[in-house]
Amino acid sequence: MDFSSAHFELREQIRSEAFRLGFDACGFAQADEVEPWAREAYRQWLAEGRQSQMDYLGNHLDLRDHPARLYPGTRTVICVALNYYPVRFQPQENPRFAYYAYGRDYHEVMRDKLRQLAAFIAPFSGDMGRVCCDTAPVRERYWAVQAGLGFIGKNAQLIIPGKGSYFFLGELLTTLALPPDAPVASRCGDCSLCREHCPTGALSIPGQVDARRCISCQTIENRGEIPAEVAVQMDNRVYGCDSCQLCCPWNRAATPSVHPEFAPSDEFLALDAARFEAMTVDDFNRLFRHSAVRRAKYVGLMRNFAVWLKNRKT
Repeated sequence: MDFSSAHFELREQIRSEAFRLGFDACGFAQADEVEPWAREAYRQWLAEGRQSQMDYLGNHLDLRDHPARLYPGTRTVICVALNYYPVRFQPQENPRFAYYAYGRDYHEVMRDKLRQLAAFIAPFSGDMGRVCCDTAPVRERYWAVQAGLGFIGKNAQLIIPGKGSYFFLGELLTTLALPPDAPVASRCGDCSLCREHCPTGALSIPGQVDARRCISCQTIENRGEIPAEVAVQMDNRVYGCDSCQLCCPWNRAATPSVHPEFAPSDEFLALDAARFEAMTVDDFNRLFRHSAVRRAKYVGLMRNFAVWLKNRKT
């Protein structure tokens, strides 16, 4: 499709509005069918059972491959990112949470900002589009690459050059036809630090996570007992795992998030072993009411804490 100067001008107006709303990155991709190699790789990943307990990832494959079937008339996928790198950190001796869970649930924050961006675009498109923030069958990292935000590293994270990987992703499917940004090629090179530092070997295939061995998946998505071979490697983790990001050279450029919603509370940072042991269901519901930690539920978090206690003793 040939784009006029007006199309480019509108694209940059939308990008400027995205930055005004607080997004740290914004890019545009043409909403074509997902490329065959990506479709086949995903299906092979599912066939090998690497999704572990996350069976929902095999649902709606047709919608995952065709944004225009998820939201009829979609012509552009607008991809955005929000930085969540903490401004303050947990004490090293405390049961550890992944950085993304330090503050407010990203679904709430991302959804609100995307809806504001959709309202800005509506007068030009005639509709509100479809807001997606890990809540719809959308290939988020794939589209972020196509929209020029970054590349998928060997740790399967989206890496934004010069900024790192501590970012939440979101999408807005719109009927507007806008000039696409250029995709970003992989820039991991010969580096394999993430694979070497993964405690359980969950990154045996570069760019793919074997969720059966991933501490993040097993401490959050698993509703049963954590596999013994994963539990012994959890160390002081009780929710998620940042190992493959902490060692990534690209994250040397990570800067603290300016979004107050993602800043940890004093009560969260004070959550030591004694407070964990005394935590009730009511305490959990109050402390994590607007947190992604709700995903694990009280029973799951306390199961993880029991593993933490066992690992401390051994």
